[in-house]
Amino acid sequence: MNSTDLMFFAAVAETGGIGRAAARLNTVQSNVTGRIRALEQALQVPLFHRGSRGVTLTRAGERLLPYAIQVGRLLSEARHALLSEGEPRGPLRIGAMETTAALRLPGPLAAFAARHPEVDIELETGPTQQLIARVLDRVLEGAFVAGPVIQADLVAIPVLTEDLVLVAHPAVGDPAALLDRLGRAREAKVLVFRAGCTYRRRLEDFLARQGLVHVRRMEFGTLDGILGCVAAGLGVTLIPRVVAEPARRAGRVSVHPLPDGDGHAQTLLVHRRDSQPSAAFMRFAEQIRAAFPA
Repeated sequence: MNSTDLMFFAAVAETGGIGRAAARLNTVQSNVTGRIRALEQALQVPLFHRGSRGVTLTRAGERLLPYAIQVGRLLSEARHALLSEGEPRGPLRIGAMETTAALRLPGPLAAFAARHPEVDIELETGPTQQLIARVLDRVLEGAFVAGPVIQADLVAIPVLTEDLVLVAHPAVGDPAALLDRLGRAREAKVLVFRAGCTYRRRLEDFLARQGLVHVRRMEFGTLDGILGCVAAGLGVTLIPRVVAEPARRAGRVSVHPLPDGDGHAQTLLVHRRDSQPSAAFMRFAEQIRAAFPA
């Protein structure tokens, strides 16, 4: 049994199939099958139940999996520790909220890529709770999320504060009229990202404080989809002002600030507290601090 065997075992366990594991590992299925059989023979126990729809872990496999994951993590951290000296290189997996990725990161990412061409940047977008889970699972080295973040396993670096605004059809003249429409119109909806988005939760909390708890929701996966439907009069949303401004200037939507400081939302760059950051991540964090000074 060696680290490569354990890596193949973990890939099969996490993907649920030999073929999917082979695709993840960029190898052929026969290689994966051979590795798993050799590991089972060495341990003298079956690790998987085989079926027509894939594989599932046996009790022995369930006990082995945490150790296989830990070995993989330690090897990854060892590589990061060695690469932390000298010029950054290799993969840098970063997550970001859709709004942050679209409006805030293009400039810093381009500058970082120009300075460190040996780093392969992978950017994943998603809602805050999903991104936090991906960082905790060590799939992402860091992620831009909406604060506050109360998680002892994470280090949170303040990046910037967004001004959140209600965005509606251009015919809506003021927040009072907007709230009245939401309360009376059966067809009125709030347009939001999927569950786990902090901006969605902030909007729902705000409406609840206004006594609007049964407003219908429509979920979207992109900013363009949300803004297009708001412009068409389908509903309202809550997003950073910087995102809504181009559409407002074009006369496509109206923008309304939230009262009493409800619209302030901090964006944080989070990473695991117990992992040694790679040289690429440390340089990237420096780039972000330079792009968004306090």
